[in-house]
Amino acid sequence: MIAFPVNGLKALFAQYIRMGAEMTLKVIQTTAVRILSKAAVKDTNASVFFVVRQEQGVLSWPIPLILDYKYAYHTVGRTLCPINQGVEAKIDTQEKFYVEVSTLFIINISTMVEATLVPNFHLKPDEKKTVLVTPSQPVYFMYTFPEGVSLLTVRAMSTDSICMVFSIQDVKCPIFDLDINVVYTGQYQTMSKQAAMVVRKERFEKGSFYIVLVVRPVDESCSTIETITQAGDLDLIRRKNVTFWVENALSSSEYYKSTLAIAFFFFAFYIAAFLIGVFYHGCKENWGLLEMRLAEEDPEETEENPIVQRTHGASYGAVERDSDSKEGSLHILPGESQTKAEDSISYESDEYDFLPDVDSHKDVFRTKTQLYVVDLARKSEKRQAKNYRLYSKNLLTIAIFYGLPAIQLVLTYQTVLNETGNQDLCYYNFDCAHPLGPISSFNNVFSNIGYLMLGILFLLMVARRNVLHKIAVQKSGGHDQMIGIPQHFGLFYAMGLALCMEGIMSASYHVCPSASNFQFDTSFMYIMGCLCVLKIYQNRHPDISAKAHTSYLLMAVVIFIAVIGVLYGTNVFWILFAIVYMLASLVLSIHLYYMGRWQLDRYVFKRLWMLFRTDICRCTKPMYLHRIVLLLIGCFINWSIALYGAITNPGNFASYLLAIFIGNLILYCVFYIVMKFLSKEKLGLLTASCIVMAFVSWGFALYFFFAHLTSWQVTAAKSREGNKDCILFNFYDAHDVWHFLSAISLFLSFLVLLTLDDDIILARRDTIPVF
Repeated sequence: MIAFPVNGLKALFAQYIRMGAEMTLKVIQTTAVRILSKAAVKDTNASVFFVVRQEQGVLSWPIPLILDYKYAYHTVGRTLCPINQGVEAKIDTQEKFYVEVSTLFIINISTMVEATLVPNFHLKPDEKKTVLVTPSQPVYFMYTFPEGVSLLTVRAMSTDSICMVFSIQDVKCPIFDLDINVVYTGQYQTMSKQAAMVVRKERFEKGSFYIVLVVRPVDESCSTIETITQAGDLDLIRRKNVTFWVENALSSSEYYKSTLAIAFFFFAFYIAAFLIGVFYHGCKENWGLLEMRLAEEDPEETEENPIVQRTHGASYGAVERDSDSKEGSLHILPGESQTKAEDSISYESDEYDFLPDVDSHKDVFRTKTQLYVVDLARKSEKRQAKNYRLYSKNLLTIAIFYGLPAIQLVLTYQTVLNETGNQDLCYYNFDCAHPLGPISSFNNVFSNIGYLMLGILFLLMVARRNVLHKIAVQKSGGHDQMIGIPQHFGLFYAMGLALCMEGIMSASYHVCPSASNFQFDTSFMYIMGCLCVLKIYQNRHPDISAKAHTSYLLMAVVIFIAVIGVLYGTNVFWILFAIVYMLASLVLSIHLYYMGRWQLDRYVFKRLWMLFRTDICRCTKPMYLHRIVLLLIGCFINWSIALYGAITNPGNFASYLLAIFIGNLILYCVFYIVMKFLSKEKLGLLTASCIVMAFVSWGFALYFFFAHLTSWQVTAAKSREGNKDCILFNFYDAHDVWHFLSAISLFLSFLVLLTLDDDIILARRDTIPVF
């Protein structure tokens, strides 16, 4: 150590005291000299300037050092530009540097300057180093890539939450190690308690880099709360102990093993689906084809047979109009053949729903005390199938116009992060972030492959089922119109497409997770929830389901509300949302109770009052008991959720809204299954197995979902406090495991809906109850 004490420094004009030191060193690796300077400056207008000149450049600073325009530091420590950067051979070198101290004020100022060699300036692999850092005394050290290593992970830990900037810079002078300039070069993160960065060798010309630690004068950038620094010696108040080290990242072979293992795992579902398709349905002639014919039908049956009469007549009769009647009364003609009946009757809303007689006819069928599927399956199945196919077609259009700009946006974010080095832009789990190419966290992106592969598998299974159904219809001789629930596959195709798009959009979001693109990760989750509810409702209400454009418009409104809730989630918003949510639940419940025969117009409150007086006050038993029980339970749960949100204001509105959809979907599924058992229906072995596996899978998936490794609702530094190491193959973190399990859970849930009513595929429609 070389010390230069200077006492009673006076200057009227620019008087200088120059002190020089000549050092001769045997250099094996890069060496650095650290200058510690102090000055007892009592006058706020006075200052002492320190200038250090060396061959690599000039470094200067004043005392007091003013940071953030208001915090004055009287002790400053700076590390000079390292000597012989990148020198590996044993050579003798002579390095000279000069320290100049000057002031322009006529006052006595006591100063002190110390020059010391930085011990172990060149770090070794896996060597942990603990240093003390203050805003006026930043530190940095050097590390060189080992031979054959191209990726490294630099980690830092601290027990306190004082805000700091953790920077990686190239071995060039000058080194930017002050709060005002540390973000000018290299890559950096704000840090409170922990940080981690992946460093690529290709970014550094000499294969070496500096690890720079700079404490900020305030904590605002780490906690969003402005720090009020206590009075006293700032050098003693804002002192941060930091431990940091460098470790090797994964090799290329480990990348291949981790990615291929997951790809083969999900490919195993294709093999399992093929085997189940063979052995579960049997290797008979039609290979899994459920032959559509009446179980009671006998080749000798005639029109006098009551079964045939009831099936072909009352349920599928023709319409005869009374030519003398101005109102066009409708008469059911029993005994008409199926073909003639279909040619004679049509209840297409698009054709003549504006006629009062058709509305009256709908009221007759949809307000019966005991409804069967045959009552709500009176429209042309071909026309209905065409309407349901619009769900998948419209969703494909939405996916293209929504997905392409989203992908472009996140790739732009990733490019900005790579070029600026500001790693606070994206909220990764940096403790388990494995880059590949321009992608900073490839594992979080690749882990969404499960959604894509299982979505494609589901589409293939639906397509197979659709083909087998068409073959069955051709061989049924018209019996397909009399038995089973009408088979429409448009919503199933939309569900499979939504599952694929969830994988694509979630992968896009994880390219650069942030508050600006959170909706990419959740949008198709909302859509899948809506589609599943629509599909369950469609099973027993094939003529009443909402139109595709109306459904997607509602989903767009939901996504818009989610964006507003995240960006402007004030108390006023939560209260307004709760009121609208409760009213919407009530209106929808009434609409469902009356099977769409209840209109929302200016007379709605009058009808509600009449309903209360006649049906509630005077009737001891509701007309549709099971339906009203479900709706009352649903209203109670949804109103409770709305009040909970208005009172507690949960932080993550997007997750809160998603929980609403999932909760209602689960409620409806449970009700549907319970009603099947009450109607003496049963679940098939495959359906029951999928329910059990889905239940278990969802349980484990939610466990990993609540790991909370990151959060874009707080600052980047606070988010990194929740970062954790990889847990699977040393490549995937807990959120990646959530991706795997949630993809499996959604796929199994879709299979439940696909096979839910297989037990009644040969049952007569006039015996299948509506609920």
